[in-house]
Amino acid sequence: MSAAEEGQEPSRTAGGCVLTVAAGVPLGVVFAASPDAGVLTVWGLVVAACGWQCRRGLSDSSATPPPLPESPSGDVYAGHIVRVARVERGPEGVMCTIHVVREEVNGQ
Repeated sequence: MSAAEEGQEPSRTAGGCVLTVAAGVPLGVVFAASPDAGVLTVWGLVVAACGWQCRRGLSDSSATPPPLPESPSGDVYAGHIVRVARVERGPEGVMCTIHVVREEVNGQ
């Protein structure tokens, strides 16, 4: 076996084809026996998959959450404010808008 062959990963397409055939053949047998039973089987599989996904999504994860960043990221200008013109509070006191005094810079 050459080094190039050892580093290759198995194809996802091949795995998908195998799963399709593995699931399709029994489903085809059920449809051949009775179309109504085939439709009920498909609906049963859909309900089971939805229930599994819901239970999986609602489970309590024991994974440790990632640490918070040391400093905020993005456009943060709070430390650059020199003078505040006015502060407006929202109707319920939840939101606060700070209007700074704008200073024009001519680029020199």
